[in-house]
Amino acid sequence: MNFHVMTLFPDMINNAMAESITGRAIKAGHITVNAVNIRDFAGNKHNSVDDYPYGGGAGMVMQAAPVYRCYKAIEKEISNGSVAKDKGCCGKKANVSGDLKDICNADTGENLTDKKKTKVIYLSPQGKTFNQEMAREFAKEENLIFLCGHYEGIDERVLEEIVSDYVSIGDYVLTGGELPALVMMDTISRLVPSVLNNDMSAQTESFSDNLLEYPQYTRPENWEGKLVPPVLLSGNHKKLAEWYREQSVIRTAKRRPDLIERAELTQKERELAERIMAGEEEGTDKK
Repeated sequence: MNFHVMTLFPDMINNAMAESITGRAIKAGHITVNAVNIRDFAGNKHNSVDDYPYGGGAGMVMQAAPVYRCYKAIEKEISNGSVAKDKGCCGKKANVSGDLKDICNADTGENLTDKKKTKVIYLSPQGKTFNQEMAREFAKEENLIFLCGHYEGIDERVLEEIVSDYVSIGDYVLTGGELPALVMMDTISRLVPSVLNNDMSAQTESFSDNLLEYPQYTRPENWEGKLVPPVLLSGNHKKLAEWYREQSVIRTAKRRPDLIERAELTQKERELAERIMAGEEEGTDKK
């Protein structure tokens, strides 16, 4: 999986992705992160990429031309296969020399793409809300381009030209698209084969089947008088699997009842969930 991020703050992307699981995945070559500074494609001595909005209003708007040039440079890298050769990419400044310089200086009114080959995700509160199902679909792609807005947004004309997906991580406003992009890349990375030490982990985590994950415990067996559920010490794999499943249903019914309708449940499980949601049964993990 190759992530490409069009941003005004590449260090914000590189520093975060270089840590923990994603950092190890980059070093192992399972994912690459190419954070490209849109300012490198400004085409002016001040590297200015924003201007006042037509019609008036507060704030500034990111211009179409620098964003489009940046996009074309990334598309060229992808089509040339240079991303796969340059594993990792975290921390590298975009190369605006050679062929890419030609793109930067090109007339943006020509050679517009007729077909969107690589998905371009614009992070916006106006987009569809990101979820695990969406992450699974994005994880099937070889390359993903994230477009991070800033200020009051981006000129609508370039969005119409290059964006394939508008995605939000919630009904609230952030300073820019970098944090949502990081959230999405982290989630998608976990679904890429070999990124997790145990690929089964991604299949049993919360939301993997529209159910929340079951409770987790570790040593000591007795902490402050609170005991680990005996079934977890039994070594009986059949009973463990049944307990995990039941606890996922109970926890989802209690904490995220909105997910129950979409979950694939047996008749017995659905009846249990309905009793819990109706307050007729408490449900417990002390079994």
